[in-house]
Amino acid sequence: MSPHQNAAPKTASESQLIARAQQGDEDAFAALFDLHKRRVYSLCLRMTGDAAEAEDLSQEAFLQLFRKIGTFRGESAFTTWLHRLVVNVVLMHLRKKGVQQVSLDEPEDSQEGSVNREYGDDDKRLLHSIDRITLGRAIEQLPRGYRAVFVLHDVEGYEHNEIAQIMNCSVGNSKSQLHKARLKLRETLRAYQSGGQTTTVADPASGEKGKGR
Repeated sequence: MSPHQNAAPKTASESQLIARAQQGDEDAFAALFDLHKRRVYSLCLRMTGDAAEAEDLSQEAFLQLFRKIGTFRGESAFTTWLHRLVVNVVLMHLRKKGVQQVSLDEPEDSQEGSVNREYGDDDKRLLHSIDRITLGRAIEQLPRGYRAVFVLHDVEGYEHNEIAQIMNCSVGNSKSQLHKARLKLRETLRAYQSGGQTTTVADPASGEKGKGR
C-alpha cells in the first residue's frame, strides 16, 4: 500500500484544509501543519541524521509550503507533493554543506553484473538482524542521492513511481539508485562487522515500512 493511502479516511477534511489554506486561511494552514509535522520531521531526520538540522529543515519546509501551497493543483497526492518539497529542501541544504553526492541522472553502468535482476526486489542480504544504530550510521555515510532513495523506499515505504515524482527522476533510475545504495550499505556494514562491531537488532525495514502515514 502506498504511504499516503493510509490517510484516506481524512482525505475530504484535508482537501478542505488545503483549499482554505490556499485562500490564506492561517488556521487551516496550522491544521495542515499539525497533520504532517511528525512525518516531515521524521523524513528530515532520516535524511540528515541530525536532530537539530531536522528541526531547522522541518521549519524551512513548512515555510516553503506556506509560500507554495497555492501552486498545489491536486495532480498527485498532497503527501507526495509535500514530501517532494521536503526532499528538495533537504537536498538543497546538503548541497550547500558540500555533502558527498551522487547525481540521480548518472548513467547506469553495466559493470555491476546482476544489477538488472535485482532491481525492485527486496534485498534479503540487508533484511536480516542489524543493529539500528549501526544501520543509521551506515545510512548517514551514503551519498545523498542514494540515501534519499533508500530512505524513501526502504524506510518510508514509497513505491518507485512515487519516488520518481518526488525526486524528479525516472522509475528505472530510482531502482538503480536503490540497488546501488544497498550495495554501499552492505559494504559499510561488513566493514563495521569486521571492525568488531556486532549486529543484534531488527532489519532495516524493521517491519515498519510505510507505517505511521
